[in-house]
Amino acid sequence: MIRICTARFKSRLVRGAVIGILAGISLALGACDGSGQDEWRPKSAPPSTQTDASEAGYIAPPHILQAEREPTGLVLKGAGAPEASVRLGAPTGETVVGQIDAGGRWSLTVPASDGVRLYGLSMTRGGRTVQGQGYVMVTPDGDVALLRAGAGARRLAPGSASPNILAVDVDRGGGAVISGMATPGAGLGVRVDRTPRAVGQAGDDGRFSLSLSEPLGAGARDIQVSGEGGEQRITVVVSPAAPLVDGPVRAQRVDVGWRVDWMTPGGGVQTTLIIQAPAR
Repeated sequence: MIRICTARFKSRLVRGAVIGILAGISLALGACDGSGQDEWRPKSAPPSTQTDASEAGYIAPPHILQAEREPTGLVLKGAGAPEASVRLGAPTGETVVGQIDAGGRWSLTVPASDGVRLYGLSMTRGGRTVQGQGYVMVTPDGDVALLRAGAGARRLAPGSASPNILAVDVDRGGGAVISGMATPGAGLGVRVDRTPRAVGQAGDDGRFSLSLSEPLGAGARDIQVSGEGGEQRITVVVSPAAPLVDGPVRAQRVDVGWRVDWMTPGGGVQTTLIIQAPAR
């Protein structure tokens, strides 16, 4: 059973996750006081027509299934309600729109970029708009992940027979979640600097998301995930995120891959480390 995160991580970020699911991507990304809440709303639909999946009832939110690199950019493919329109909207105003076919499949091409981008995913059918959970993150390398407030990032990645750490999420207080892929159903343990910090189990799809029992202190931290099939160890450098003054996201390359500091729907800042470095 996955252990519960620190009280700080739980109270701050899990609350942000609930707010994020209810508010969707139509949130105030530029400030924490609630101003500018229409910045990510689809321009084609007034705010009063929007709802989340729980309110719509019969409409499940859209989601991404795979990504393919092509000369024109990164092609994202996913599923949603048949015959609905689908939209990716960035806080910069960039939008990519398309149509979901009769079989419930859609495809959108995201233009190539030198930086990390965040998008809100939504679809509209019958005058009602349903927001997808979290933010879709796309890196210049073609990596795609769903960033989720108060939870571990979900990377688009193949399955793995041995534990494979794909992301580390940390809040400003050091509360952290380690996520990745392993053998479906495998029991797993996490050690930080050789000290046990979490136990849990991979799901039927092989994904795991393990909350640490203690905050990650600032500095270089050795993280080891072990279980059926072997183990993986990585070293990450932990530091509090600086305030976001130039937009809702700041990204930089680091030794392990990418560090992405991003604003949660609750107005906090969460750091996601996208792990690309091989195990050592």
